[in-house]
Formats: sequence, structure tokens, C-alpha cells
Amino acid sequence: MSRRPAALLPDLAPWRSSRDFRLLWVQGLVTYLGSVMALIALPLQIKDLTGSPLAVGVMGAVELVPLVVFGLYGGALADAVDRRKVIVLTEAGLGLSAAVLLLNALLPSPMLWPLYVVAAGVAALAGLQRPALDSLMARIVPHDQLPAAAALNALRWQAGAIGGPALAGLVVAYAGNVAAYTTTVVSFAASVLMCRRLSPAPPAEHADRPSLRGIAEGARYAWSRPVLLGTYAVDLAAMFFAFPNTIFPFLADELDADWALGLMYSAGAVGSLLVSLTSGWVSRTHRHGLLVVFGAAGWGAAIAAAGWTANVWLVLACLALAGAGDMLSGLGRSTIWNQTIPDRLRGRLAGIEVLSYSIGPQLGQVRAGAMAGWTGARPAIWTGGVACVATVGLLATALPKLIGYDARTDEDALRRAAGQGTGSAAPDAEDPGPAPAVGEPAQP
Repeated sequence: MSRRPAALLPDLAPWRSSRDFRLLWVQGLVTYLGSVMALIALPLQIKDLTGSPLAVGVMGAVELVPLVVFGLYGGALADAVDRRKVIVLTEAGLGLSAAVLLLNALLPSPMLWPLYVVAAGVAALAGLQRPALDSLMARIVPHDQLPAAAALNALRWQAGAIGGPALAGLVVAYAGNVAAYTTTVVSFAASVLMCRRLSPAPPAEHADRPSLRGIAEGARYAWSRPVLLGTYAVDLAAMFFAFPNTIFPFLADELDADWALGLMYSAGAVGSLLVSLTSGWVSRTHRHGLLVVFGAAGWGAAIAAAGWTANVWLVLACLALAGAGDMLSGLGRSTIWNQTIPDRLRGRLAGIEVLSYSIGPQLGQVRAGAMAGWTGARPAIWTGGVACVATVGLLATALPKLIGYDARTDEDALRRAAGQGTGSAAPDAEDPGPAPAVGEPAQP
């Protein structure tokens, strides 16, 4: 009996085995704690300047094109150059973007247009950076420790997400946007110093220069793998229909609970944290496709309940349940991606992954903002949650290979394990070569 609680505790093997994992874990926490200040201050500043839910939601549309273009290019770049250099340079660029927000906030009358320009620039830099960050994980962590690494990374995010938004809400409310943006600038400066200490991460042998042909090769590979397609599609649907964060300020107004705004932003992380703190079972789980589907459906159901109820405490509880569902789905997605994609394509596929989990929230902001302006915040939230559950159910029916994914028998996972058992940068054993063209059968 005494072993059961211990078996639920997070597996710390990646933390012990990889110095670079430890550096990235701490760096990510510092960056998140700082950037969440801007994450909350920016939409609130737009709200104060315009009073329009649509104006806040448009921020997602402004970010969409740069995210798509630079996310795809960033994936090809990550396969062609040292990934550490990409991470350091883009992190510095994000810090400069925060400095622009700070300077604008210091003006006697802050302007609206720089907020959208910076939002677009941040999306472009994030698109360049995320593939390099994501593709690095499968190289610095042994294959059998990837599920545990995903859980620890989620735990890091939750540590910041629980206290960060609540603290940011207080800072913005009582100290103002200047203090929030100053904190963001300082956090990115510290992050750049830590990223410079990472080990070099040169491209795989015989890597090509970034090109449209290389991007297309990655897209063909993804298209030829129904399991990967399923993870992308489910996440896009969940975020498009049920990502209401951008209208939380208006939900707080409708519930006459402005004091709860920071708690709304952090409630989801509470539910995610409960899953992470009991994530010892993840290392013994093999049916990760089930986690993706049931986690996304649970997210949508909880978001629908949050929009339906008028009690602010029930809203917070539902948002916490939504966070637990999102955590389960995210663990499944991350593990499938890292377990099955060959190293030579990892950057380009990471670029597609960035699009799958970023485009959905960006479009979701536009959908939520536009609908909230028409129906109010609560109907915009609960109808989106219902649509999420329905769409995830349809996708699960249409993509049975996602539900049936098993790391013990999946050929791509077994091939990846044979070639990257120690986290080396060598080509994967029995690498199938270029992905087949659309319409051709995938190689076994």
C-alpha cells in the first residue's frame, strides 16, 4: 500500500539525466513568469483603450499570419542550423518586443496600434523559436524518458500559470502596465543568459538549407501519418471552439467579479497541476491517443459548464477541470510527437505542431471575441464548449488509428526508439527516408 502514493509522484529521471533539460526547465519557468505579465496586461490595455470585445479578439487575427509563416519557416530552420542559436536570438527579440510595450506604456497617452504591431512581432518570433525548442527535447532526453519529460515540462508551466496570472492581475491592477512590462523585460534578459549556457545543438547530418521543398517534405510526412494528423486536428478543434481566455475580462464584468479575473486565468493550471503531481503513471502508459481524445473532450465539456453557470466559484472549478483535461490531451500529443518523428524531420514537424496548438487559440480568440460582442461572454463560452465536444467525437470516429495508437506496437515509435535510445543526434535506425507524396502509402 505504501508504494502506491510514491508511484503517482512525477518521474524525475529527465531532470537527473540531462543538464540541458534542467536549464530549459528553469529558463522556461522564468520566461513564463515574466511573459504572463504582458499576456494579461496587453488585452486589458486594449480593453481600456477601446472598450470592445472584438478589438481584443482581433489581436488573435493579427497574430495568425506571422505565426503561420514563421512557424513553418522556423521548423525548416531548426533542422538546418544550430537550434541553440535560434533559441537565444529569438528570446532576445522577445525581450526587445517587451521593451517596446514598456516604452508605449510610459507615454502620457499610450497608443493602440503599437500593441497590435508588437503582438504580430511576438507571434513571428514565437513561430521561429518554438520548433527549435520543441525539437530539442527529443534530442536531449532519452527516448524512454520522453513521457516523464512532458509531464515535468507541464509541471513547470503550471507552477508559473497558477501564481503568475493571479500575481499579474494584482500587479496590473495596483501597479499598472509599466510595472508589468518591466517585469517581462527583466525575465527575458535572465532567460537569454540561461539559454546561452545550453549545449550546441547542430543540425542532423546532411541537413538541407531551409526551403519550401523542405517544408513540403515535412508536410507530406505528417499527411502520411494518420496518428499525427489526428493529434493536430483534435487540438485545433478544441482550441478553436473552446479557448475563451481573451474574453475573461468581460466574463468577470458579467459576473460582477472583477476580483476574480486573475483567478480565471490561473484556474486551468490548478487542474493541470493536480494531474502533473500525480503523473507517475504516465511513464507506464502506452495508449497516448486515448489521452488526446478523452482529454480534449473533457476540456470542452468543462468549458461548456463554465459558460453555463453564473456562480463565479463554480466557474473557477469548471476552469480547473478544463485544465486537467487539457493536460491529459497535451501529454498524449507531446509523447506521440516525440516518440514517432525522426530527428532529421523533427524541426519541420515541430513547426507544424506549433501551428496546430497555436492557430487554434488565435482563431479561438477571434471567434470568442466576435461572438461575445453579439451574445455576451457566457453564451460565447458555453456554445464553444459544446461544439468542441461534438467535433472531437466526430474526429475520433473518423481517425480510428489515433484511438488505437500504442507505443509498444506502433512502427514509427519502435523505429524511433531503436535509433534514439540515448538521445543522440544520429539518424534514426531504419529511417524511412523522404516522406511519401500525398496519396502514396506510408512505408512500414
